Amino acid sequence: MPESVTSSRSKTLADLLPIAAESYPNDGAFLFKNDDDVWETSTFSQVLAQVENLSLGLIDLGITPGDVVSILGNTRPEWTLFDFAALTAGATVVPIYQTNSAGECEYVLEHSGAQVVIVEDESQLAKVREVRGNLPKLEQVIMMVGEADDAISMAEVKDRGARGNSADFTARYQSVSPDDICKIVYTSGTTGPPKGCVISHGNYRSMLNMSQEAAILGGGETTFLFLPLAHVFALLIQYGVLDVGGRIAFWERDQLKIVPSLSEIKPENFPSVPRIFEKVHDTAIAQATADGGAKAAIFKWAIKVGKKVNEVKAKGKEPGFLLARKHKLADKLVFEKIRAIFGGNLKLALTGAAPIDPEIIRFFHAAGVPIYEAWGMTETSTGGTANLPGAMKVGTVGKALPGVELKISDDGELLAKGPNIFQGYFNNPEATAETVIDGWLHTGDIATIDDDGYVSITGRKKEIIITSGGKNITPVNIEALVKRHPLVSQCVVVGDRRPYLVALITLDQEALTRFAAEQGTLDESGSMTNSPIVRAELEKHIEEVNTHFARVEQVKRFQILPADLSQEGGELTPTMKIKRPVVASKYAEEIDELYAS
Repeated sequence: MPESVTSSRSKTLADLLPIAAESYPNDGAFLFKNDDDVWETSTFSQVLAQVENLSLGLIDLGITPGDVVSILGNTRPEWTLFDFAALTAGATVVPIYQTNSAGECEYVLEHSGAQVVIVEDESQLAKVREVRGNLPKLEQVIMMVGEADDAISMAEVKDRGARGNSADFTARYQSVSPDDICKIVYTSGTTGPPKGCVISHGNYRSMLNMSQEAAILGGGETTFLFLPLAHVFALLIQYGVLDVGGRIAFWERDQLKIVPSLSEIKPENFPSVPRIFEKVHDTAIAQATADGGAKAAIFKWAIKVGKKVNEVKAKGKEPGFLLARKHKLADKLVFEKIRAIFGGNLKLALTGAAPIDPEIIRFFHAAGVPIYEAWGMTETSTGGTANLPGAMKVGTVGKALPGVELKISDDGELLAKGPNIFQGYFNNPEATAETVIDGWLHTGDIATIDDDGYVSITGRKKEIIITSGGKNITPVNIEALVKRHPLVSQCVVVGDRRPYLVALITLDQEALTRFAAEQGTLDESGSMTNSPIVRAELEKHIEEVNTHFARVEQVKRFQILPADLSQEGGELTPTMKIKRPVVASKYAEEIDELYAS
């Protein structure tokens, strides 16, 4: 296990930044691209000065302890500045995904009773304008970037703060206690309206202490952050990095620039979701296949050697002379190039929020890219378990973090207890009572815990399919194997109260273009989606997938949908989780056709 980091003197999220700035005043806290397209650093002292200014500005605008301030926008330095400004003023922060529709924003703002919403720019302001008439409690709208007649600019908030008193800032953040509420984070809502998870300063502070004891983040290290700060995973990273004196490198708010930025920044840490790793993996495999001949053979040989080395090391041994020589050659020919994609300096790439294919983890570990899978949920203030260097088992989500208790209920559900468990659902005592029983959080995940304490998530309780024959089936395991094919973007297995399982599949357009080129076919819009060649390729893949399951768990038929699932289409949550009821309703006709004959 890595060496743990000494916990800071912070007791809340409100005093976290002032204490960190006192400890690391001249160290870099932020790294971001400025208007001249150059990477610029802000020190802890500079960041704290901006936060104090904004905090006093919010206080001048009338923010009092316990008021609700919402933030709607992309992950960027201004988001973090306003977050700490609101927290140090004693407010409760309610994040909203930048991808949410105006109606979704209205729901969160109305349900939380937000008095202030801080929007990123004109496009986010437009959403609030559309629904502001339905939000009688909303008093102020503030813009991070730009100006508008019906909003307060960031510059004006700073001007108001400049007239304030530093003593008032200190008094306000020091008055915040661990029992005060720091966040109301709304869940993605896969089966119904989003629920607001109430998280106290003490909940998040305990989560940070657990992370530090597990040495998830190191002082002085750079962490590249592109995850949406409306998600608890990104929030934990944001607080955790600054708490130990690390530096947040903010993305350029462009998906296409994530990989190039990694090469420029060369971060030690890269928290991500599985999709990024899947894309890099699929691209590397596709490139090796396209190269063909000796290059393809060398690539496959190198990965095989890397996996063998990891197998030997997992047993507590070192590779022998011959294997070590092979590994050194494989590293020079292949692995260095793969590590270079992530900047070549990576110490920890934590993946969470969704399951990742174990084969992808094995692939990257063979290349020396340290990807580790973790598990948690909004209700656990982000975390619960993690694989870490020296304590890892591929195919699991790791062991319980220090201070977290886990057990499996009689029906296979994972239960959790600890100081990081949330306070309940905002204005929803019924849902809270159903979820937290005798201090144990009922996570909704079906899981197992092995003799070494490693947790394996096998499905979601609410997503269990019960066939007409009465068989209980977990669809996520089947879907994960179907998605291993590069052509597949999304897979939804259907079969509740039906005689057998069928699948709805969407295609990855980049992979489809490559596949079309390999087949000597033009990838014109729609021409390849229902191509007999594509269908035959997927039929062959699903036949192979079915060999891993009992007859009742096998996919008998599938339909390729004309377009990918998306948040805009209503089928995915902002964290890319499938809204199964929406998919079942939207594609009811296609599903019925699969069962027609």
